[in-house]
Amino acid sequence: MQLFQCQKCSQMLYFENNLCETCGSTLGYEPVEAQLHALEAEGEGERWEPIAERGRAYRFCANSLHGACNWLIPADYSDQYCIACRHNRTIPALSEGENLQRWRKLEYAKHRLIYQLIKLKLPLPTNAELPGHGLVFDFLAEPQQPGAARVMTGHDNGLITLNLQEADDAAREKLRTQMHEPYRTLLGHFRHEIGHFYWDLLVRDGHKLDQCRAIFGDDRDDYTQALQRHYREGAPAHWREEFISHYATTHPWEDFAETWAHYLHIVDTLETAAAFRLGVHPRRVDDLDLHADITLNPYGAGAIEGLIEAWLPLTFAVNSLNRSMGIADLYPFILSPTVIRKMGFIHDLVQDRLREDNAPAS
Repeated sequence: MQLFQCQKCSQMLYFENNLCETCGSTLGYEPVEAQLHALEAEGEGERWEPIAERGRAYRFCANSLHGACNWLIPADYSDQYCIACRHNRTIPALSEGENLQRWRKLEYAKHRLIYQLIKLKLPLPTNAELPGHGLVFDFLAEPQQPGAARVMTGHDNGLITLNLQEADDAAREKLRTQMHEPYRTLLGHFRHEIGHFYWDLLVRDGHKLDQCRAIFGDDRDDYTQALQRHYREGAPAHWREEFISHYATTHPWEDFAETWAHYLHIVDTLETAAAFRLGVHPRRVDDLDLHADITLNPYGAGAIEGLIEAWLPLTFAVNSLNRSMGIADLYPFILSPTVIRKMGFIHDLVQDRLREDNAPAS
C-alpha cells in the first residue's frame, strides 16, 4: 500500500480514513488516480470538490452511509456504488446483531484487495459485463434456523462467498487453531478466493492451461476426491519443499490460489516497505542475502527474483521484531525454489508475459 497524507495539513493518513484527525477535513479515495483527497462540500448537495484539484466534482459511494466505504464516484456518473462496491450482490441484514461492524471489516479488506487489483491492471468485469462469470461478492451471515446449511467461504464461476463469521476475530482464531493454520485473515481470504477467479479468467479462458499444468499439476484431477483425501490424510511428507502451505497440497486449483494469495501479500507489503524507504542491514551479518534497501516498484516489470531478494531480508527482520514483542511471525512460510518458480509463473501471468498455449514463438 502506498502512503497518503492530508492535502490540507500534510498529516499522514491511513487508506481507510474518511476524516483527517488533525484538521478535520473530509477525505475520499479516488481509485483511478489512487489519491486520497481532502474535500470541500459544494453547496448544500452531495457534491464534493478536492482542494488539490479545483473544478472536479465527486460523490461518495452509497456504502459510505454505513461507514463501510470512503471511495469516490465522479458526480455526473449514474452509478450509486464505487468500483469496489459495485461487485457486491448480497450483504447481511445490517440491523441484526454485530452484522454491521463485521461487514465493515469485510469491506475494509475487500477495498484493499480491489486497490491492488487496479494497481496490477487486472480486469474487474461485473456480472453485467461478463454474464455468469463476472466478479460478484456475497457476504452472508450464518442462518439461525436449526439444521440449516452452513455458509461456506469459496468461489464459483466469479461468485465469491464470504462467511460473515470470519470477521469475528475470536471465531476466526478458533478456526485457525482447529485447522492448524499459521495464518488466517480476512484479506488472506479475499486474496485466495480471487486467485480462483483469475485462474478462470487468465489461465483457463486465457489459454494458459498447458503452461499452468506443467508447474502446478493437472487440474483435471477430481477436486471432491482430492479435498476428501486432504482432510482424511493431510499433507504429504516434506510438503514444504514444493508448496507454500499445507492447504496448497490439496489440488492444483488450491495450490494456484494459495500461491496467488502469497504473491499479492508480497507485492503489497513490499510497496508499503518501499513507501517507508525501509532498509535491512543487520549488524555483524555478512550474508548479503539478509541485506536489502527496499526501493523497487513491486508492480513494475522485472523477474520474480527481484521481489524475492527484497522480501526475504524484510521478513526475517520483521519476524525478529514480532518475536521481540512475543507475538507470532509476520510471515511464517518458506519460499522454496519450487514455490518461487510457481510464484514466477503468476508474476509473468499478471505481467502478461506468457504466450498462449501452442502459440508459435516470436
